[in-house]
Amino acid sequence: MSVLEPPVAMPDDPPAPPASAPAPTRPGLTLRAQVNGLVGLLTVLFVAWLLVLKLGNLRDSVKEEVVAANRVATQLLNRTAWLAASQGSPGMVGFLNGLGRIRSNEVTFTDPQGQVLYTSPPSAYKAGRDAPDWFERAIAPVPLVQAYEFPGGRLEVRSNASRAVLDAWDELLRFATVALALLVLLNALVFWLVGRAVRPFKRIEQALGELESGRFDARLPPLRGREAAAIGRAFNRMVGQLRAHIDTEKRAVLAERRLGDSRELARWLDHHIEQERRSIARELHDELGQSVTAIRSLALAVARRVQDAESRQAAQIIADESSRLYDAMHGLIPRLAPLVLDSMGLSAALQDLVERTRRAHPALQLSLQLPAELAPLAPEAALALYRAAQEGLTNALRHGAATRIELRLWQEEGAGEVHLRLRDDGRGLPAQWQERPGHHGLRWLEERVGSLGGRLSVQPAAPQGVELQVALPLGAGSAANEHKESP
Repeated sequence: MSVLEPPVAMPDDPPAPPASAPAPTRPGLTLRAQVNGLVGLLTVLFVAWLLVLKLGNLRDSVKEEVVAANRVATQLLNRTAWLAASQGSPGMVGFLNGLGRIRSNEVTFTDPQGQVLYTSPPSAYKAGRDAPDWFERAIAPVPLVQAYEFPGGRLEVRSNASRAVLDAWDELLRFATVALALLVLLNALVFWLVGRAVRPFKRIEQALGELESGRFDARLPPLRGREAAAIGRAFNRMVGQLRAHIDTEKRAVLAERRLGDSRELARWLDHHIEQERRSIARELHDELGQSVTAIRSLALAVARRVQDAESRQAAQIIADESSRLYDAMHGLIPRLAPLVLDSMGLSAALQDLVERTRRAHPALQLSLQLPAELAPLAPEAALALYRAAQEGLTNALRHGAATRIELRLWQEEGAGEVHLRLRDDGRGLPAQWQERPGHHGLRWLEERVGSLGGRLSVQPAAPQGVELQVALPLGAGSAANEHKESP
């Protein structure tokens, strides 16, 4: 029994054009496009792998079919052709014409001279169509050739895989069409799902843009998705903290501005208070001092001239009281304004302060250490250092009951600062004295030193007592003297 191709013609279906592959991912694409491109690339690679597997299966299938058909055809002809060959060449040709085309084989009968007496007719199966040459070269097996010598001619059977290859090509086209359709559908589905997943990020981007433009009240609504919701909550917390920091910064700037205004006002008040003190001190020294001196001189003159003992005693009392008033007035003048500071400088003023303190407290051990040379200081800076020494002495004697005090003034050239330190052995200041009421002198001194760009330090001294230290820049007070204006 021969294996014959069915004489059925199939419609000539052109292959469907392959769909275009997605564009490769490029820098600058959106997250949606990147994810979709990545999924598309993986899908294309998977489909390509399936096509390679399919091509291998088709190659094996075509080879198996062609080899089997050739084997059957050769066995058929080898057994039946001898009967026809006994009738000569016409009998063999008639037999072959009646046999027709054998599937996947080409049969040729030639006479002893090599003239072709018969060749297989063209296949009617999918007539007019052939698979591409490259595809046929890829999967078609090596042709098998069987030849038989008969009386009066030679019969040759050659395998022909063109129809099997065409069937494989059509099957591959159907597979590729389905695969590409699934690829397009899968990418469309992924594109829609990724767009749905990244939709909240567009809202996050808009909120960040609002925040960048200065709208610090931007907030995100609850977003879908675990990651987007977490980012939204973190963004809202960040905006809340940012607004809190901005409010704090505004309050700090406002407080700093108010503090600056209060410092300017305090500096202006301090300047005018010092001017009034100097004015009062000069009035006491010049006017009242001369008047008291004149009263004492007149009282002493009257006491010398009168003969009446009672009148002489009254005049002497007036002279003594005038002398005490003069001494009290001269003790008050340095407290109001150190006139010696204006005339002789800081070192002489500190020496005068120490001498007057020693006279007032004979039992006190008070030492003073001054530099050999002191750079010129602005009046504001010299006055601040003098008031610091004055305040430290007053606190050590009045509140600390100190018996030993060390006062030192020195200059640090490298740091460009002048320092004053006062150390006593008194009871010291109570803990957390800054938070307790009182100590207005130290607070006022701290404001004055701070307005000049200096530092005030009040610390416990070892083994007991208090150490007060002031550090002022050498140029402190010069700029303030150039810009003294009324508020």
